[in-house]
Amino acid sequence: MKKKKWLSLILVATGLLTACGAEKAYDKADAKPTVGVLQLVAHASLDASYDGFLEGLAENGYPEEKITLDYQNAQNDQANLKSMSEKLVKENPDVLLAIATPAAQALKNETSDIPITVTAVTDLVGAKLVADNDKPGANVTGTTDWAPVEKQIELLLSIVPDAKTVGIAYNAGETNSKIQADAAEAALKDAGVKAKVLTANTTNDVQQVITSLAKDVEAIYIPTDNTFATAAPVVGEVAKQTKTPVITGSVEQVENGALATYGIDYFSLGKVTGKMAAEILDGKKNPAEMPVQSAEEFTLVVNEEMAQALGIDKASIKQPE
Repeated sequence: MKKKKWLSLILVATGLLTACGAEKAYDKADAKPTVGVLQLVAHASLDASYDGFLEGLAENGYPEEKITLDYQNAQNDQANLKSMSEKLVKENPDVLLAIATPAAQALKNETSDIPITVTAVTDLVGAKLVADNDKPGANVTGTTDWAPVEKQIELLLSIVPDAKTVGIAYNAGETNSKIQADAAEAALKDAGVKAKVLTANTTNDVQQVITSLAKDVEAIYIPTDNTFATAAPVVGEVAKQTKTPVITGSVEQVENGALATYGIDYFSLGKVTGKMAAEILDGKKNPAEMPVQSAEEFTLVVNEEMAQALGIDKASIKQPE
């Protein structure tokens, strides 16, 4: 009888421990959940994504004071991406955030177990982060920053309706940028406008590329590209000097030097990702079954100072239909 009594107590205790462990996905002896973040580089769009992510977490039960946050910024250095992703994974956080495609790929290379949310990634399937946007299938999900490229070209041509040649500038090393640049070139071709494409490998090349394009084109299109976003003020200065309208893929690039966009608000996109991460922390969702999400809306943004410098009436710039 005594043996049976002790056995019953052990089974009850074990059941209680199991129940406690299942209460929260992040439950580690009542510790704060840990969120690891790897950002590719510091520039306005990616910084806005991160701020939005924190806001999304906070609005869904995880303000900063209730989590342990480990933020790493690789400053666009491949060696940093490798070492920082290794560090983050080694610390075994409850969820990871990757900001931009190279950061997402670096984290995915290090773990197939820890949930990874991503943002500011254009093509998750093409980057081999998920098997399918509707059913990711593994430990990665998040949000795509695919922009309405055709609408952005429509906006550009409404501002410069007589354009014969339009420049396209991007970093060919960024897969996400090339996809959008190709789409822009196709949209221009459909409109009967010639495209002149130049690429920059680093931010040091941006000024030369924009200056060179401005000599031969009536306007310039820049997709959501990390290299050009980092050098957005440089783009703005060249645009002013050469009187060249520049249309970009994101709101933040306009705020930092371009003329206009009908594009993504990266803060809002980050908020969506933060909500997804909160659902993972709650134990409500599994990344493998969480569809990739996109921007809920796009915004027409015009840089009034740049419009004045170019002699363009801001009121004449209308949102694409």
